[in-house]
Amino acid sequence: MPEIYPSTRTPATVMEILTHLFNDTVEFYKWCLTIADKRVQKWPLMDNPLPTLAISSSYLLFLWLGPKYMKNREPFQLRKTLIVYNFSMVFLNFFIFKELFMAARSASYSYICQRVDYSDDPNEVRVAGALWWYFVSKGVEYLDTVFFILRKKFNQVSFLHVYHHCTMFTLWWIGIKWVAGGQSFFGAHMNSAIHVLMYLYYGLASCGPKLQKYLWWKKYLTIIQMIQFHVTIGHTALSLYVDCDFPHWMHYSLICYAITFIVLFGNFYYQTYRRQQPRRDASSSSSTSSSTSSASRAGKALANGTFNGLSGKAANGASAAGRGEDSKPQENPGRRKRKGRAKRD
Repeated sequence: MPEIYPSTRTPATVMEILTHLFNDTVEFYKWCLTIADKRVQKWPLMDNPLPTLAISSSYLLFLWLGPKYMKNREPFQLRKTLIVYNFSMVFLNFFIFKELFMAARSASYSYICQRVDYSDDPNEVRVAGALWWYFVSKGVEYLDTVFFILRKKFNQVSFLHVYHHCTMFTLWWIGIKWVAGGQSFFGAHMNSAIHVLMYLYYGLASCGPKLQKYLWWKKYLTIIQMIQFHVTIGHTALSLYVDCDFPHWMHYSLICYAITFIVLFGNFYYQTYRRQQPRRDASSSSSTSSSTSSASRAGKALANGTFNGLSGKAANGASAAGRGEDSKPQENPGRRKRKGRAKRD
């Protein structure tokens, strides 16, 4: 039987392993920088990942401290701020969609497979610029969460909400740094169009209750988003099938990432629109019964025995009866008889 030796790893050995791991990571990052897109190197936020990581870390810190700060305070209304913000996001996403569409069309992009062109061709630089604005828009969208917390809409800050906002901004830094063009345009192109509709809905909703009757299409936004993720998976799988000249590890990562969104958005749709349906039906039945009961009780109080279907004269008559000389209820034998007949029936 082999002898079992005690662990020979000392704290110094562990430190050496961690040091080697850190040094290897730094060397790998330096090597990655040699194949990064030189066109975006001097663009804002693109020199290194620290500003992006700092913004995302501040976002997560606000998620923790914000509710504590608002706990004993009145919620902010921010109506005008929300109107300006939401419609500004509509214009920003429309600008991104338009730029990607026009630039990709001018560069004769393929929607099946498009390799990244790192040249200074004006159309390619225009695509890269639109993708950079798309990345910036994901950072601006952190304000969605800030406004929810300031308005004390804590139930809106779900795991899906935080996961979506935090990962999109952080991961798209990688996309702009290394692949600002080619296949990257497809997802941003589609997503910016969907965000035009999404922020248009939010903008109209923030205008007040007068427009609520025109906002029946809310749940279809979730359906469109889920369709988007399925299209993304199909498009990425097709790129792998045709062996597109684009980093395959990014393709596989994108498929896994889209699957997480399908699961999370599918659960959100089920919890919001499907699971609640029986309760809504039950509440409708309860509301109908309550209305019937109220009508019955009101019918006893009105001389004509009807409710809500009265002409102005009937309503005024009921009111006048209530304002009699000594304001005492008048007995109506006929009504008692009708009541008795109803019981017998």
